[in-house]
Amino acid sequence: MASTIRRLVTVLVTAALGVSTAASTAQPATAATPWLSVTDGFASFTVPADDLRTTIGEVSSVVVEGTFGPGSTVAELGLVRSGSAWTSVIGPLPAGLYQYRLRGDDTRIVKDPTNPATVTSEPTWSTFLVPGDGARLLADVPAGQGGTIATVTHPGGSAAVWTPPGYDAHRRRPYPVLYLEHEEGGGYTDWLELGRARQILDNLAVQRRTEPMVVVLGDAADAPLARAVQQRYRVARDPAHRAVAGVSAAGVFAVQAALAHPGRFGYVGSFGGAFPDGRLHVDTAAVNAGTRLLRLYTGNVTDPAYNATYRLLRALDRAHVRHEFDGVNPDAGHNWTAWQQNLADFAPRLFRAGTDHRPSPGHLPLRHEFTTPAPGTTPTPWLTRESNGDTFVTVETGTQYAAAGHVTLWGNWAPGGSWVNVPMTREGDRWRVTVGPLQPWFYYYKFIVDLVSQKDTTNPAGVTTEPTWSTFLVPGARSRLLADVPAGTGGALHRLTYRSTVAGQDRTAYVWTPPGYDPARTQPYPVLYLQHGGGQNYTDWVEMGRAKQILDNQFRDGTLVPMVVVMGNGNVPDFTRELLDNIVPAARTRYHITTDPAGQALAGLSMGGFQTYDVLKTHPGEFAYIGTFSSGIGSPSTGADPTGYDPVAINNGTRLLRIYTGNVTDFAYPITMATMAAFDRIGIRYEFAGVTPGPHGWDTWQRNLIDFAPRLFRAAPATPPPAHAPR
Repeated sequence: MASTIRRLVTVLVTAALGVSTAASTAQPATAATPWLSVTDGFASFTVPADDLRTTIGEVSSVVVEGTFGPGSTVAELGLVRSGSAWTSVIGPLPAGLYQYRLRGDDTRIVKDPTNPATVTSEPTWSTFLVPGDGARLLADVPAGQGGTIATVTHPGGSAAVWTPPGYDAHRRRPYPVLYLEHEEGGGYTDWLELGRARQILDNLAVQRRTEPMVVVLGDAADAPLARAVQQRYRVARDPAHRAVAGVSAAGVFAVQAALAHPGRFGYVGSFGGAFPDGRLHVDTAAVNAGTRLLRLYTGNVTDPAYNATYRLLRALDRAHVRHEFDGVNPDAGHNWTAWQQNLADFAPRLFRAGTDHRPSPGHLPLRHEFTTPAPGTTPTPWLTRESNGDTFVTVETGTQYAAAGHVTLWGNWAPGGSWVNVPMTREGDRWRVTVGPLQPWFYYYKFIVDLVSQKDTTNPAGVTTEPTWSTFLVPGARSRLLADVPAGTGGALHRLTYRSTVAGQDRTAYVWTPPGYDPARTQPYPVLYLQHGGGQNYTDWVEMGRAKQILDNQFRDGTLVPMVVVMGNGNVPDFTRELLDNIVPAARTRYHITTDPAGQALAGLSMGGFQTYDVLKTHPGEFAYIGTFSSGIGSPSTGADPTGYDPVAINNGTRLLRIYTGNVTDFAYPITMATMAAFDRIGIRYEFAGVTPGPHGWDTWQRNLIDFAPRLFRAAPATPPPAHAPR
């Protein structure tokens, strides 16, 4: 059992692999069963190995490259070979539109052939929508209520035109017109397939938040296109009823049009446009007279337009050009997630008076440029804090990877603490990336250099069982219990050496004693034996679980009964014997702890949780408090078999049996749920803590310890809890 759990943990932790920038694109095979399913915000990928083999040949690694990273950046989600398919689950994803494609063995790119959604300008990409309140404007309106999309062909090419609901070609007053331009290198279909422009415009129109207008998805500078639109549609030609907006380089064009050709467009929007530096030479009076609205947008510090926008805002101020700024979008960078929101903000401001001039709710001021230290001048990680509390981390490699072909940063910054790779960028002879926004919490990361894990050697924080990992803490209220307490106010951490008759060698445990620990006090201390998971050892609850910080803070808060916590080494073939014959006697000899079962607790994560269940089964009542994190009885392959568990002895001898699991991204979730169902059948009382929002990882288990420890060694409830009482 231990080897099974260790293998599963290792597979999940190391599954996210880097990819090469030099890639060949395969033609998708025909596949009938969908590779992707989306339920309650969880995206589940199940890619038949035979389908991939037919499409791109035999591969040893597969990743999904998608907009799953912080701020909707492109990141890589590793798939795990499970039987006849490559699988993984990520989520819950925030509501929105996501892009993705698959890569095998770094270089073989393939589109999901089971997904009919396409991206014309990027044929290997597919999209899917996660519905929800945050994506209401991206959803289709009821049939018959929206506007109409048509294609206009002109000598220079094609464009799409959206006409509003109830469009009247014979209306007395011509419709105002918005030219909406796409990203450089893309096409007009990007605004439909990635920008969801049709859905945004439809929803705004149905809600009567916009003036009836015609929207042209194409190049506003293309005179043949303008003539074709004017010939086919009832649109205004005067500047006061013409608007232009664009993303990235097209946003730069929009601003240049406003400054160089005052009055050509009455309304101008730049979505993430990195305006070039230089002194503005403008006719301020003409620009202000001819431009009713000049509104600028930028994403967070990961947006290449961030600093350029700051400089443009200052230049416009100096030139006394009237403009508006939507504020820094803290949640997105230089991508379609930001630009969708920009369109939703910009369109309602057009062709009407008295609109709100303030930034969008939650957007931030832009008071200075974002500047990272020069490469090689400071250790990483380098953290920067935004005014709303969001943090961004910058890391870089050393020069030893100057010749690498592809480098990514792997870390637990996907939803719930899942792991994805964020591509790094070469800067001289180093690789660097800025990741965020990150909420306050504890993060761990490593470099993936041409598929090989490497440590950030400038970060002194290390993990004994994972030598390539580094760690850092983002401070804040959310991570308060994971932070160090002031010097001299916390408990003490000791090393306990004991002889293992099971392993035939001396072993080590960490022991935490509370502040003010008194080995001579009359009453012995209660004790919690806290076990690690597969592939780990006694160091992990300290280095990764932040157990000392959690216990220190809870003691200071007054929520923790003074206790001793023993973190032993569970890597033995017979843990029950190791615990009862070796770890417990050694702890009792060294520390003033009780031998009364009512003062003893046992908890463990993953493999340690399975071991905890074994102790409960064979020695019911030996530990009055039991906690299991992401584990169960039996195994994922054999199912939950309660044979041998004595309900009467367990119920009589156990004051608390509390069960924890991560969400459906936790591979132990099914066996945990099956375990509770088995206990229900035979009448074992337990508490279910509810689903912890996270995967089979430390984000989940830290939260489990935070919940479990304060419940120990307190007066038993007057009546036993129901079999599956949630907290």
